[in-house]
Order: sequence, then C-alpha cells, then structure tokens
Amino acid sequence: MAWGLPSTDSLVRFCQKLNRLKPLEESTTDTSQQRHLTTLDLTLMGVGGKVGVGLYVLTGTVAKGVAGPAVLVSFGVAAVASLLTALCYTEFAERVPLRRSAYQFTYVSMGELWAFLVGWNVLLECLIGGAAMARTGSSYLDTVFSHRIRSFTKAHVGIWQVPFLAQYPDFLAAGVILLTSAFVSCGARISSCLNRIFSAINLVVILFIIILGFVLARPYNWSTEEGGFAPFGFSGIMTGAATCFYAFVGFDVIGASSEEAQNPKRAMPMAIVISLGLVAGAYILVSTVLTLMVPWHSLNPDSALADAFYQRGYSWAAFIVVAGSTCAMSTVLLSNQFALLRIVYAMAADGLFFQVFAHVNPQRQGSMVGILVFGVLKAFLALLLDIEVLVWLRCISTLLTFTFVATSIIILRFQKSPPSSSQGPGSPVSTEQTSAPEPGQLRPALRPYLGFLGGCRPGAAVPLALGVLVASAITLDCVLVFGDSALHLPPWGYILLLLLSSTTFLLSLLILGAHQQQRQQDTFQVPMVPLTPALSILLNIFLMLHLSYLAWLGFSIWLLIGLTVYFGYGIWHSKENQQERLGLTAPHGSLEEMVQALKPPSQAPAQGPSHTEQPTSP
Repeated sequence: MAWGLPSTDSLVRFCQKLNRLKPLEESTTDTSQQRHLTTLDLTLMGVGGKVGVGLYVLTGTVAKGVAGPAVLVSFGVAAVASLLTALCYTEFAERVPLRRSAYQFTYVSMGELWAFLVGWNVLLECLIGGAAMARTGSSYLDTVFSHRIRSFTKAHVGIWQVPFLAQYPDFLAAGVILLTSAFVSCGARISSCLNRIFSAINLVVILFIIILGFVLARPYNWSTEEGGFAPFGFSGIMTGAATCFYAFVGFDVIGASSEEAQNPKRAMPMAIVISLGLVAGAYILVSTVLTLMVPWHSLNPDSALADAFYQRGYSWAAFIVVAGSTCAMSTVLLSNQFALLRIVYAMAADGLFFQVFAHVNPQRQGSMVGILVFGVLKAFLALLLDIEVLVWLRCISTLLTFTFVATSIIILRFQKSPPSSSQGPGSPVSTEQTSAPEPGQLRPALRPYLGFLGGCRPGAAVPLALGVLVASAITLDCVLVFGDSALHLPPWGYILLLLLSSTTFLLSLLILGAHQQQRQQDTFQVPMVPLTPALSILLNIFLMLHLSYLAWLGFSIWLLIGLTVYFGYGIWHSKENQQERLGLTAPHGSLEEMVQALKPPSQAPAQGPSHTEQPTSP
C-alpha cells in the first residue's frame, strides 16, 4: 500500500463517525423547564416569527421586480411547500422527545454530519432573519422622517456599488439589534409578555391594512394597460415563490419552545397548522390589496405598504403601518434571538459546537456569551448586507433545512419501531405492531413482483432508493429550470433528460412505497408517505434553483465555514464520539446500519453528564 494512504477500515470507521445516530432519550418527560406555554402562546410565537420581513418588504419587493400582482400566487405556492414541510415537522415533533427542532430530528434519523449541517443552516437562518428584519424596521422608521436618515448616511458615507453589500451602511438597524440583544440578556419572562402584546398589535394593524386596502382598491391596476396580472410570466411567479418562502419560516421557533408547552403533543401540531394558515391568508390578502391600491411598478420596495398609503394621500394610515412594522420588528427580533440561543445551546451541549456556548447563566436563563457574540455578528450583517441578499440567503438555507426534514421522515418511516417496553408514557405503541411485518421489508403482496429486492436485508434497499430519489429530483428540477436557458439543450435532449429523470424519480418512489412502514395509531403521521415528503423534496429543490447565484455563492461560503468547524472541532468533541472512546457505545458494524432502526433505550449508550440549565424561550 502506498505510504500515507488510509486503509479501507479507517475510511469505513471515518464514514461511520459522520453517520452515527443520536439515540432517543429514555424519558420523554424530564425537563428543567416549567410547562407554562399554551397553544395560544405557541401560535402567537409562530405568527410573530413569520409575520415580519415577508409582509412589510417581500410583498413590495417581489411585486415590483419579480412577479407583479401575481405575487399573491407566489405566496400561495410557497404556502403549499411550507404545508408539506409542516406535516413532516409535526410527525417528527410527536416522536422525538425534547427540543423538537430540525437539528434534533436529523440527528436521530440521518446522522451527525447531516445534523450539524442542518443546525448550521438554522443558525444562518436566525442570523440572517434578525438582520433582515432590522433593516426592514429601519426603512419603515426612516419613512416617518421622510428618508432623512438614508439621505444623511449617503451624503456622509457615500454610495456603495459592491455585490452583497447594501448601498449604504444601516447604523439604525445595527443599533436596534444591539438594543434587542441587551434586552434579551435581562431575562425571558418579560420578553414573553412583550411578545404577546406586539403580536396582538401587529395582527390588528394587518387587519387595518386589509380592510382599508380593499376600500381603496382599483381593479384597473391589474389591467393590461398597467402591465397585466402576471407581467413576468410563470418564471416570475416561481422565482417569486422561492423568495416568498422566506415568509413562512418559523417552525423552529415553535419547536424550540414546545418542551415548555402544557401539552406539547397536542399544542405543537395545532400551533404549526393554525399559524401557517393565518400567515398564508394574511400574506395573500395584503399582497392583493397592495397591488390593487397602486400600480405594481410604482411601489417603493423598501417600504411598500407605507408608501402605497402615502401615494393615495392617506399619510395617517402610513403612520399606523409604520407602528405595525415596528411591533413586527420587535416580535421577530425577540423570537429570533431566543431561537438562535436554542440551536446554539443544543449543538454545544451535544459537543458539535464550542462548549463555551453551552454554559447558561441561571439568573438570566441564557448563554451570555452567545447573546454577546451572535448579537454583534447579527448587527454587523444588518449594518452591511443588502436586504435582498439577506432574504435570498435565508430562503436557500431554509429550503435546504426543510429538504432534510422531509428526507428524515422517509428514513424514520422505514426503521424499526422501538419495543413498547422502551416507550415513555407519552409515546404509546399499538399492540398490533408486534405482529405486523417488520418495517423495511417488502410488502408480502408485492414480493412475487419485486423478487430482486427480496434478498436484501430489511431496510437495505430503502437508503439506496432514497438516494436515487433525491438525485433524480435534483436532475429533474435542473432540467426544468435550466434546460432551455443555461444548458441550451436541443429539443430531443431536453425531452430525453426529462423522461429519464422523471421515470427514475417515479420508480424510486414506487420502490420505497413497496416496503413496509411503521404504523402508529396514537400519534400523528404524515399522510401518503413517501409521496408527500417526496413532493416536498422536489418542490423545495425546484424553488432553490430559482434563487440568485449570489445566494448560492454566499451559502457556499457559509457552508465551507461550517464544515471547517465540524471537521476541526465538532467531530472530535461530539458527545457520541466521547462515549465511543470510553467504550460506552458499540460502533456500527457497517454503513448500512446508519439507516437501521432507532435504538431502544436498552441498547442506547449511557448518557454523559448533561446540563441542568437550558435557555428559556419567551
């Protein structure tokens, strides 16, 4: 063997490290948090986390430069994609104990590296989301002063013409973020009360915008003389949907706080569905009245709603809109800050991120180091980056995270169910499962027709079919998005690739559906698996490919930084790695075991020392 080349065994062990799973905790009820949050609290947190940049900026930005009045269709498509993910998220929330987040879901189903990437993406979402909301709020506040703040900054600093960067630094946005971080460091209980008040005010302002907007509506603004309803065509609608997906981000805010809910199994699914419905209705109605009040091409993308009322001579209404945007900014920044601290704490507690962020101040109920470091970083992003780039970056990271969640659902469905003796009091298992065919095996009725799969051990064909499904989804979406433009395919080549990729996608979907799944009668399960999560994967990738190259470039840089952190620190300091080194867990025997059944607690490794304090959500 050549000097310096690793052996096959060392490569296998290294791959096993990347794919090691985190076992489910034995107890689903042990938590140091007080269960004081109701379904209403979680719903308001979800609404507060979603109604912000999407309502006050995306409606104008997408309507003017991307989709025209058809922005309401873009919001509808984004809502459908979000609903598919919400169903997957809800099933995971009922089956994974404690800290119900996409990071935890991925860790128990797909493996450590994938969980780190999801957590790293969620961290980017929180940073970008807070920075974007701060810039939005500063733009609306500047409207009250007739844009004097912007004019003063441009006059004394100048105008920048650099990719990624805004035309001028937004000192007001950076100051707002630092102020919010200082406020969060004072404690969580007051923040929870203010979150309720600001969310209620924001909802009242939204109702005011919708009612007065319909009173001032002019159907002529959708006529062909003004450019028509969809001036940018189908491509503009789908590009707008990829950007509008930003508006429906917020599941992690609910999931991160669900362990403090009085009845999380009931409260979290209801909060997710109700908040998604309320937000989707609000966005569609607001985008409708906005493009009916004034022509879409005359909108000011930085403060579209306030500017629309100014154009119609209702300056007093514009001040109410500014008040609503200020409340929305406060709500989003508070929810965003707590979600950020949650994901950082979870990753640090698992050893995948620097341990200094796992130390919680018992009086402040949060990581003071985390508040300081990420507050300053978020303020720096708000100071320099352009709002459109911020939105693109969050969209691509969110779509990728949701793709991981949908993939994890497919993996989890074809894994063994833990035996009933290992279930906690909150996770009952039907007695019929003991006599049911083992998940991952071919359905008995289909074995005569799929004999070539019968020799595979249970679950072995599932990861292969899933990998082919994801690869074919990427290929199919690339052909649909770039086939006529960037790839310059001839008609026969376009049709051939389209048929091959779509056929491969359908065949892999059928192979997955031919295998036995877990069936649990007492918990919520996504309907029509694997079709529903597969459609979510296909639609999420399709929307990602419509985003700007700047979004992909910025995301690639962030991803490289994350991989450096993981391979330089996380893989060696992981709690699972420490337990393996101490001989507390048995290493996986083969790569196929990366996707085998979730281990019951009787086989799970002994848990290392855990932190007794966790940051509290509002």
